[in-house]
Amino acid sequence: MMWLSIAEWGSPLRPYGAPPPHRGEENRAGSGLLSRKSAAWNCGVVAVAFMAVLATLFSTSGHAADRIRISAQRTGTLAWELAVIKAHGLDAKAGIDLVITELAAPEAGKIALKGGSADIIVTDLLWVARERALGGKLQFYPYGGTLGAVMVPAGSKRVGLKDLAGAKIGVAGGPLDKSWLMLMAFAAGQDLDLKRKATPAYGAPPLLSEKLEQGELDAVLTFWNFAAQLEARGYRRLIEMADVQARLGAKGNVAILGFGFDSDWAARNAGALARFFEASQQAKDVLAKSLAEWQRLASRIGTNDTAMLELYRKRYADGVPRRGLDEEIADARALYRVLASIGGKELVGPALELDPAVYWRPGRGR
Repeated sequence: MMWLSIAEWGSPLRPYGAPPPHRGEENRAGSGLLSRKSAAWNCGVVAVAFMAVLATLFSTSGHAADRIRISAQRTGTLAWELAVIKAHGLDAKAGIDLVITELAAPEAGKIALKGGSADIIVTDLLWVARERALGGKLQFYPYGGTLGAVMVPAGSKRVGLKDLAGAKIGVAGGPLDKSWLMLMAFAAGQDLDLKRKATPAYGAPPLLSEKLEQGELDAVLTFWNFAAQLEARGYRRLIEMADVQARLGAKGNVAILGFGFDSDWAARNAGALARFFEASQQAKDVLAKSLAEWQRLASRIGTNDTAMLELYRKRYADGVPRRGLDEEIADARALYRVLASIGGKELVGPALELDPAVYWRPGRGR
């Protein structure tokens, strides 16, 4: 696997000290007693200044930024969010020294985390739960709940789920993609077996978009940002995956994507982790509200089209987590049961129920 590695090093706070005071010439006109008193006074000044320097050194080093190593896919939304954190100095304000490594693919992040070269990655809930059930010590914290959609050409006669029967459907992410499993579960509840009644074609999102445009596919189930690209080019959203989640029992958007990290590391760095999550939320708020931020990130995103960037902003904002962790976990457990029933042990390993301890909480155990 080829790695594309770009490290951005933050600027840790460095101890500093005041220069030694300038000693003026002694007053040679005075008496010997006066000279000795003056010398003693000057020594006292030097001693006080020296103690001040030491105090400054210790107080400054005590507030040195906490280092967090984070690996992110260069073309993913986490890389965009980290760019906002850096641009606005949110890491420095939080007392964090972010060491960012950009990678070529999500799997490289998992390797980095398990190999100890990264402290945090963005990954999916099911992978963290599976690793934990197999004896790993990973934990999860919600990152984002923006979901994709089933997209069709504007002129398509398909208007709903039932119309996917007989269709050739492009599926981003493969046969165990969470959105595909949810769509199949939703369809099964409507007496439609998509595996048998439709023809799925798995592939990378850009390739599937191209095949849809060429007429080789009737519909594509794709990630939110690729769905937004198609939408900006006039394609129609046939089925919203947020609606599918709701039909499967969720009361709100479940953040299937989240921050994954080692629980032992989290226990040792709980304060820094909480401050990082706060900075992350602040960056999300900036992206949710400001088109100018998306325009600044245009080179990373790959488009300068203002209408498309505004659509990105809108769809991104829909998935920013806003609710409490208890609500999130309750919905995630309900959705997990559905996914486990379809994907089986190949998807979730031995954990057929989602353990709430998978989620990290400030001040809680591992």
